[in-house]
Amino acid sequence: MRRDAIFYTIFKRVPGLFFELVEQPPGEASSYRFESVEVKEPTFRIDGVFLPPPNATSQIIFFAEVQFQKDELLYHRFFSESMLYMYRNPSLYDDWYGVIILQSRSLEPEKTTIHRSLLNSSQVQRIYLDELGSPDEQKVGISLMQLTIASENQMVVQAKRLIERVQQEQITVLAKKEIIDVITTIAVSKFANLSREEVEAMLGVKLEETRVYQEAKQEGREEGLEQGIEQGIQLGREQGLQQGLQQGLQQARLELVPQFLARGMSMEEVAQLLNLTIEQVRLASE
Repeated sequence: MRRDAIFYTIFKRVPGLFFELVEQPPGEASSYRFESVEVKEPTFRIDGVFLPPPNATSQIIFFAEVQFQKDELLYHRFFSESMLYMYRNPSLYDDWYGVIILQSRSLEPEKTTIHRSLLNSSQVQRIYLDELGSPDEQKVGISLMQLTIASENQMVVQAKRLIERVQQEQITVLAKKEIIDVITTIAVSKFANLSREEVEAMLGVKLEETRVYQEAKQEGREEGLEQGIEQGIQLGREQGLQQGLQQGLQQARLELVPQFLARGMSMEEVAQLLNLTIEQVRLASE
């Protein structure tokens, strides 16, 4: 499971959850939108940026970084990209904040002296997920983020408790649905080897009612995968492969495996949909 990608999924679906981590959230926190932004000359993309609504009293931008592996250049990259984005957009924002989310302190770069003025300032906040305390004692958003670092055994218990909390607490219907969708996304990513029925029994939810499952099915329909693979002559979409390009078709099928597994489909369902063997699906998911 790529946990940084899961976090960006969380932030994209429910941006307000991010501000449960922030020490001094802006008044318009609920109206912020999460985006991936491009900086030109040189061109690169910043995956985690929270942009304020146009009518916000103060135009404060938040840069977010999620780190689950050691990277000695983490702060070099984070601050240089953030500052270059501000340089390229000098008139859009009044202020900025950086929030760096790490699994644990052990992932901190060895040398941080060069960035000490920023790291120790009120504009930068570092969060260590394993130091946030018991998930049962945290806000729903923070408990949701802690779910990404739980072991498989802990994850089952924590996910079920969190679903119960979401259903019982005073949260809007839309937010409840979004949060449960994210919980199931985390679960199917962590338990990719389980069938849909096994994940449903484990969490006590119906995956067919969640966005992660519906998006996977819809994407398959839109790309014409079911019809194309049944006929054995095309993949679908604009890049559709010609009938004779068997090798290219097989490679295209294998590249789609992780995408469908991440959306909640079991290995058996993916194998049937893409006309692959279970062993081929397993190898492509590694």
